[in-house]
Amino acid sequence: MPVTIKLDDVLAARGMTLTELSQAVDITLANLSVLKTGKARAIRFSTLEAICTVLHCQPGDILHVEGDSE
Repeated sequence: MPVTIKLDDVLAARGMTLTELSQAVDITLANLSVLKTGKARAIRFSTLEAICTVLHCQPGDILHVEGDSE
């Protein structure tokens, strides 16, 4: 079951760009781009928390497990 990233969807819903998110969470644009494109192999809880805090969302809004029936 691969995990997919729905960061683009959440950013679009918030009207925010990846560059703005990068500045708000103090994570490089390159690292956020790797996450956004699904190329990241892992994510720290602190990073996920920072992203969710800025985007006012839950981790499940960003991460989705393929094949999950919910």
